[in-house]
Amino acid sequence: MEQDAERSATTVASTSQGSKLDPIARVRKLLFRQMLVGIKDGRFFLGNFHCIDKQGNIILQDTVEYRSIRRSSPSPTEQRCLGMILIPSSCRTSCHVDCSIEEQLSLIQLKE
Repeated sequence: MEQDAERSATTVASTSQGSKLDPIARVRKLLFRQMLVGIKDGRFFLGNFHCIDKQGNIILQDTVEYRSIRRSSPSPTEQRCLGMILIPSSCRTSCHVDCSIEEQLSLIQLKE
């Protein structure tokens, strides 16, 4: 089970500074942080990270959806409040955590 969690948390892995931490500890560092997740159809979701399962699905709380609109309007994007959502790993294209540069560097995994 820990091996599955490690595979699903590869985007949360850390560099040599935190490589001694197990996958659960690495994911705990992300709890309640603001996360921006992009999906295949071009939408973005901004919310607080709540959890991730062994398949890599992410749950965000207090989420706002942002999407591009094609018609002419003063704002090129439209937004709506969604609350708690699940984003399947199969739909996800990007995932960014709101934190300082030092924290971002400690959360990045360099694949060998």
